[in-house]
Amino acid sequence: METSEMIRQHTGPLGKQESAKLWQYLAACSASLLAVGVGTALAWTSPILPTLTKDSFLPVSKEEGSWVSSLLALGAIAGALPAGALANRIGRKKSLLLVAAPFFLSWVMIMFAKTLWMLCVARFIVGIGVGAACVQVPSYIAEIATPSARGTLGAMFQLFLGGGILMAFILGAITSYTLFANLCALVEVLFVGTFIIMPESPAWLVSQGRKSEATQALKLLRGPGYNPSEELAEMQREAEENSSRRSSVFDLIKTRGSRRAVLACFGVMTFQQLSGINAVIFYTVTIFEAAGSKMSSDLAAIIVALVQFLMSGVAAIIVDRAGRKPLLILSSTLMGISLIALGIYFKLNDGGSDVSSLAWLPLTSLALFMIAFSVGLGPIAWMLMPELFTIETKALASGLAVMLNWFLVFLVTKTFPSMKENLGPAMTFWIFACIMLIGSIFEYLFVPETKGKTLQEIQNELNSSRGSTL
Repeated sequence: METSEMIRQHTGPLGKQESAKLWQYLAACSASLLAVGVGTALAWTSPILPTLTKDSFLPVSKEEGSWVSSLLALGAIAGALPAGALANRIGRKKSLLLVAAPFFLSWVMIMFAKTLWMLCVARFIVGIGVGAACVQVPSYIAEIATPSARGTLGAMFQLFLGGGILMAFILGAITSYTLFANLCALVEVLFVGTFIIMPESPAWLVSQGRKSEATQALKLLRGPGYNPSEELAEMQREAEENSSRRSSVFDLIKTRGSRRAVLACFGVMTFQQLSGINAVIFYTVTIFEAAGSKMSSDLAAIIVALVQFLMSGVAAIIVDRAGRKPLLILSSTLMGISLIALGIYFKLNDGGSDVSSLAWLPLTSLALFMIAFSVGLGPIAWMLMPELFTIETKALASGLAVMLNWFLVFLVTKTFPSMKENLGPAMTFWIFACIMLIGSIFEYLFVPETKGKTLQEIQNELNSSRGSTL
């Protein structure tokens, strides 16, 4: 191929190089297999708990069941903060491979669990893996991706997580308790088998002074016709600037840019979980049983999960075209509307009204809720985390953001059954709806648009005085 033709293919409209993306996609998909593990762990309780709370070899009361559900979140809190430090110390690739261990151990324990305490320990252990994966997978993907592909690749995490949820609902409906756990454990085996051949993060290799290895990783990730010298030079400048800095929690509030990043990232994480999304996932089958829907609750749960999975795929396609901010606002608004509709159904049903003509409403409302979540709050909350912070604060900030996320998961999933019992389903869903409408306003005011921007361009915008007094 002539030189001029190669330049034309690898140079964008502004003179910036364009790269091949095959290995970026392969690495992102392989890393995101851990997100399948996250999804199966999250959704496992939805088909299993109704069985355990009835006649089973391991009887569990409703109160005990709420602990089985929510202990995963406590484990995630414990696993989140050290995950970033571990990734900085031994590398993104090795730390991700280590994260497979708690997932695998948990499923083995669930297979052989004969007592409630063993089940609870298994759920806490898988939570450690979940928290670590939520920190490390988005960060790894953000570091290997070019700006033009970062949104699509970042959405892979939520797409594969949705796939894990769908897998859990299907397996829960058609397999036995033990086979369910066996098949979920195979996900981690598949992850290790594929990810072991993937490249390390070039940015991390440069920070460790391993420039030749970083060059090889970039050539693999960007394609053979790509000249990595400019990108390596930028990574080297960042590494040198950050080498003398020791990140502390005070760095997150020291500058205008870091304060705005914390507000936007932590705020979106908060609204993601206060939407009630994980309560809906954990208790999907229970919700349909309570609604008295004529459709099989297991089938309805599978349909809702399928919708979430498909729409996560749509999000991966459109997020780099539509932008983060518009999708966030649309997502929160539609989620609020669907929760209002779901609350109306339960209000009429619990009030003794004939709701036979509205039997379609619970499924439709939850499907709309999942669609809206999957194109906005679901994937973009994880995307913003590695995009908004500098290299030296990313590990700490990501750990704290994931800890906040999973503390709220614990809070919502632990209190959701008692909220339904004491306030009624209608009021419970309306509270979540109000939170979503507040979230739409927050996203409009405080979340920056990061579509198509380099990480340095995002930092420049965050640190500018325009549009904020923080």
